[in-house]
Amino acid sequence: MEQIFAIALSAILVENYVLVQFLGICPFLGVSKKVDTALGMGLAVIFVMALASAATYVVQQLLIMLDITYMQTIAFILVIATLVQLVEMFLQKAVPSLYTALGVYLPLITTNCAVLGAAVLNTQEGYNFIESVAYGTFSGVGFTLAIVLFATVRERQEFCKCPKAFEGIPMALVSASLLALCFMGFSGLSVW
Repeated sequence: MEQIFAIALSAILVENYVLVQFLGICPFLGVSKKVDTALGMGLAVIFVMALASAATYVVQQLLIMLDITYMQTIAFILVIATLVQLVEMFLQKAVPSLYTALGVYLPLITTNCAVLGAAVLNTQEGYNFIESVAYGTFSGVGFTLAIVLFATVRERQEFCKCPKAFEGIPMALVSASLLALCFMGFSGLSVW
């Protein structure tokens, strides 16, 4: 249980994929204009990362048994693409408003390097099945935390006056960098 807590704390705060490792920046910047859309994207990423971590653990064990570990990246991408297609079909049927709001960013989860990063880091760290699923899930929670925090900042910026040169993306990038600096404070946290 202590190991899972350490993995959770590390994945959410210390090694946050977006604000510390700078993985998954495309949906972070693209879907963070509204909190509800950011939350929907975050939940989709949590779901995909948790399932991808579980599925890629099994695929990795199969690749090791067949002695074809050099196919790891290709196999992981295929698993992730399949999972994203399932999530996309589910959202299109169950929550069409969220499906429309996420737009092109939902299929981009397939190429989101944070999802692939979780799968690859699971194998590099040598996590067992439970630890892999925990790491994937909590990495998704960290992604969700980052994107929702950023969306709240961006929503509040709509009511602020800033110089014309900083309106839009420049102010978003400045805000993202300040948020990343805040998360750097967790880098000295020892979880092991």
